[in-house]
Amino acid sequence: MSAQVQRNGTATGGVEEIRDIDAYMTGLGQSARQAAASLRRTPTGSKNGALHAMAEALEASRGEVLAANTRDLERGRESGLDAALLDRLALNDDRIDAMIEGLRQVAALPDPVGEVDGLRARPSGIQVGQMRVPLGVIGIIYESRPNVTLEAASLCLKSGNAAILRGGSEARESNAAIAACIREGLAAEALPAGAVQVVATTDRAAVGRLIAMPEFVDVIIPRGGKSLIERITREARVPVIKHLDGVCHVYLDATADPEKALAIAVNAKTHRYGTCNTMETLLVDAPLAQALLPKLAAAYAEHDVELRGCERTREILPEASAAGEEDWQTEYLAPVLAIRVVDGIEAAMAHIERYSSRHTDAIVTESWTLARRFMAEVDSSSVMVNASTRFADGFEYGLGAEIGISTDKLHARGPVGLEGLTTHKYVVMGDGQVRQ
Repeated sequence: MSAQVQRNGTATGGVEEIRDIDAYMTGLGQSARQAAASLRRTPTGSKNGALHAMAEALEASRGEVLAANTRDLERGRESGLDAALLDRLALNDDRIDAMIEGLRQVAALPDPVGEVDGLRARPSGIQVGQMRVPLGVIGIIYESRPNVTLEAASLCLKSGNAAILRGGSEARESNAAIAACIREGLAAEALPAGAVQVVATTDRAAVGRLIAMPEFVDVIIPRGGKSLIERITREARVPVIKHLDGVCHVYLDATADPEKALAIAVNAKTHRYGTCNTMETLLVDAPLAQALLPKLAAAYAEHDVELRGCERTREILPEASAAGEEDWQTEYLAPVLAIRVVDGIEAAMAHIERYSSRHTDAIVTESWTLARRFMAEVDSSSVMVNASTRFADGFEYGLGAEIGISTDKLHARGPVGLEGLTTHKYVVMGDGQVRQ
């Protein structure tokens, strides 16, 4: 690598001091581009072998990874990270078990690379189809969650893409420990080290360079807060797959089964607060409100959820504070919930159309007619019937893991798994035909 690198192994804990950011990032880009060419001819068995080797390395290094994460958490508390960010940052045995299981699930998934769809004969005698191929080199920029390092590595590798991963400074030691497991897995199958590279500096200039070198990087996927994603979208010279907010809604229709409605509305808010698929606004059909809202309020009180409601909500729940216009637009990522009483599905969908971030919206109803309307007319990347918004997740969708959730309409939408990290090229097969 052409960049001059000086290690700082004390204060920065696994992070390198890079003297020449441009040269360093160019070196990563060159290595990734070379690795991407190699991965196009790497057999599925080798990719799966590397994923299993990563899982074994993570299991063997569990203690080191948890110790590194503990140091990151201590530093995060000292720097004043809020509870939601600390929750995203934290690793424990259960989360490491999930990371290991995710690697094995991705290895077990069918390899999409090389699939040919829609092969059809033309009058000329040629056959035309579309072959699924890797995107090439993917740059992923993310905050807080160290598990993203492994999820991104596994999905990019299985889909034949090289990856350049830039995690947040708050997770620097955790990411460094996980990166060591990734390198061990690649080496076990003699795959190029450039197939997955974790940027070894927290200098913000590295992000600026990563998103501005289309000669090496084919797509950028940011995962993090709104300010990060807005910056990437504004400054990138490389195509971006993104979502800005997770302002997710659950609408409880008058026909809803009260037990289902209560369970879904509580789970969608309280299962985890710091995730983009957590419900932030609850819409309740007026005929259901009087009976159900007090039960919901009691359930939320057990979880210390602060309620903010419209005037009709506060007539039933006077303990709720008044919700303002900003509340309908806010991704709280915290134990705070906005509630609005509405008059039927038309009013619910109008609210969602105005305030939804197009991430995930759900209806609870026993009317199949209303369920079909909601699915057809709500323009979000995931639309759910009688299920918690917390299911909007690549693992839950059977993708093994996800690299993010896209609210864009191009190139991928919803949880981005293996197929979302590939594209198509046309393939034409003939037997000597020439065009007349």
